Parts: sequence; structure tokens; C-alpha cells
Amino acid sequence: SNSNFVLELDFEPFNASFPRPSMSKSIGNGVQFLNRHLSSKLFQDKESLYPLLNFLKAHNYKGTTMMLNDRIQSLRGLQSSLRKAEEYLLSVPQDTPYSEFNHRFQELDLEKGWGDTAKRVLDTLHLLLDLLEAPDPANLEKFLGTIPMMFNVVILSPHGYFAQSNVLGYPDTGGQVVYILDQVRALENEMLLRIKQQGLDITPKILIVTRLLPDAAGTTCGQRLEKVIGTEHTDIIRVPFRNENGILRKWISRFDVWPYLETYTEDVSSEIMKEMQAKPDLIIGNYSDGNLVATLLAHKLGVTQCTIAHALEKTKYPNSDIYLDKFDSQYHFSCQFTADLIAMNHTDFIITSTFQE
Repeated sequence: SNSNFVLELDFEPFNASFPRPSMSKSIGNGVQFLNRHLSSKLFQDKESLYPLLNFLKAHNYKGTTMMLNDRIQSLRGLQSSLRKAEEYLLSVPQDTPYSEFNHRFQELDLEKGWGDTAKRVLDTLHLLLDLLEAPDPANLEKFLGTIPMMFNVVILSPHGYFAQSNVLGYPDTGGQVVYILDQVRALENEMLLRIKQQGLDITPKILIVTRLLPDAAGTTCGQRLEKVIGTEHTDIIRVPFRNENGILRKWISRFDVWPYLETYTEDVSSEIMKEMQAKPDLIIGNYSDGNLVATLLAHKLGVTQCTIAHALEKTKYPNSDIYLDKFDSQYHFSCQFTADLIAMNHTDFIITSTFQE
């Protein structure tokens, strides 16, 4: 095939031994479930802890190494460095800023990212020392939550009029627009707080990727870039749909977007790399079309993917599959249901509001 995206069917997971929750009460508690499984694997023997060591050495941002540098090659070396760091931190005031003992940490092969003060760094060190001693799910979850991993986030909502004013009530706008704008404000605040607590001097970036409409009908949907009100580091970036005849100028229904999405993914990929000057750390899809683009992007860039299942059409239109022949020429449910299946199976995690979804 000459296409950039070829459908791949991977049957290996049917035989794979990854953990599967078997009780309905595990729905919604996936993180705890996986942490229990992971901590039990870490506790099998000392060799099982090496993935954790390698994980800590993998963190860097635009050339800046974080957490551990390459000189730590063994678990014994790691524990030795942590013990020396602990001894040093107990000898200084708890509110001592990280910058004052940065050089001492580098002598111990430890880099930025452990915390912004002596107390916070000590708390993080103790979590890791406890894990190396005897892994348990609660400590693992706490420790993973302290590691600097999220600096650049992309959120996809390709269809409809997406802007901050004059669009509510337009076709295919409403709750999703409000939801995403609320989400990015909360997300930016959380990212800024965590980066500060990690003792890092990094500016995060969030991009909401949507469709550019040259015929914008009195809205800002014709602008390539728009700052999100109430944020410092979040923008809406708009990329047009196009095909062999050029750019699509007018709005089209969300039921008709499917032929454009693969070319759109390629265009979005180059636009976000240009804007961020880096790969995103997380790609979040919204709705069926956004989730399909998120899947193609995450696969292309090798990035963690989140799927938000606002509403799955199959549950919204209960007879749509029974009467598919009747509806498909108008609504293209076969494309949409397939997109949902691909996204739900490819994604790393799903955020949803109901058990049904």
C-alpha cells in the first residue's frame, strides 16, 4: 500500500498474559489494579527491580537529564546514592531549596526532578527506598505520581466550530467545547504545580487541536492560533481539512469527516512539532473522530494515548447497527463504530463518565 496508514490487526493480545480485571468492581480502578500487579512483579526478586532503575534513567527534557544519570548502573549503586543523599538532607534545614544542594546531588549521580525543597526531595527518596526494600501498590502509585513526565500535551477535537465565543449552538458544538476549555485550565494549573514541586524550571505547553474553517461564519475558527483565556501556556491550534482538490473551506457534519482524517493526521503532526519543538508527552482524543486521529498520531509518534469516550454512538443510537443499511449512507455509522473500536483497543487508558461506556 502507498498509504501512510495501513490497518494492522494484532492477534497476539489474545494469547498474552497481561493482567485482566475479572470483577466489575475493578472498572474505574484500573490504576490501582495495575499498581497491585506491578508491585507484585517487582517483589519477585532483585532482578525484577531493574525496569524501575531503567525507567528512572529514561527521563530527560530537551537534553536536560532528570532523576538519575547514566553513571548509576546497578540497584546497589542506586541504593548507595540514595542513602548518602538521605544522610545529607537530614543535616540541612527542611526548607532548603534544591538549587543549594544541586551540586552535591550531581556528585551522587542524582539529577533534578526529586523535588523543590530538602523536605520534598527527602519524601521522594524515602518512597523509592521503601519500594526497593519492599514494593507495595500504594507507595508505587505515590512515587510514580512524583516523577516528572508531563510537559507537552495535545488534545484533539477536530470536528465542529471550536472557539471560545460565538460558537455555542452552532452545529456540533456545545458540551464538548465547554468541557475541553475547563479541562485545559485545570490541567495547566496541575502541570505548573507539579513542575514547581519537582524543582524544575520548565514551561509546559498544551495545544487543543481542532479544524480550521476558512469560511468561519463570524467566529475565530479561521485563525490558526488562539490563546485560551485564563491560561498562560495553552493555545487552540487549527488545521484545515484537505483532499486532492485542496482545502475544505466550509463546515461539514461530524458524520462526514471520515475521508479527511488520515491526511489531517499528517498535517497535525507537522504543525504540533513546529509549535512545540518537541514530541508531546500525552495525546488526548475526544469523540470518535478525535480519538481516531489521536490513535494514528500516538502510533506514528510513539506517545502515550488517552481516549475520552464522551458518547459512543452505538449506545446513543441503539438500533443503528440493526438498521445499518438504512442509516449508513447518511450517518456512516460503520466508519464511526470502527473508529471507536480501533481507538478503544489501541489507547493506553480511557476516561469515561458511565459504566456503560
